[in-house]
Amino acid sequence: MSVLALNKRAAYDYEFLEKLQAGIVLSGDETKAAKSGLANLSGSFVVFRGREGLKPEAYLINAYIGPYRYAAHKDNYEPERARKLLLRRREIAHLLGKQQEKGLTLVPIRLYTDRSLIKLEFAVARGKRAYDKRASIKERELKRRLQNVLRSGSKKLGS
Repeated sequence: MSVLALNKRAAYDYEFLEKLQAGIVLSGDETKAAKSGLANLSGSFVVFRGREGLKPEAYLINAYIGPYRYAAHKDNYEPERARKLLLRRREIAHLLGKQQEKGLTLVPIRLYTDRSLIKLEFAVARGKRAYDKRASIKERELKRRLQNVLRSGSKKLGS
């Protein structure tokens, strides 16, 4: 399982409540472009679209997958088009309920390969406030300092 694209900013801006995975509908050129590292998830999100009377479908919006260099037809390619996500009916119903709650959104975390398939991991998330962000920065700094002390202490003990 190799990671094709990460949304690093999402972990900083959002608190993840629940993580899910979905297949994603891509053309052949988009698949090759994503596997060659031309995908970017920053600023993207998941929405539900559906007409009255039909079941809603999940779409990935604003995800960038660049044009594949060796593709035959590049003229009308849209790198940020909406891409359909493959979810079960039960999962869609669950996510629709979660999205109706105030302050919750669906945020893509990473695009990765599972055998030969490309999957999207996304999360039901709540936006962090400024003081939450400061607390997570402080916690990360403490962990980094602890690792440095442990690393330098083990070198002193070994010599």
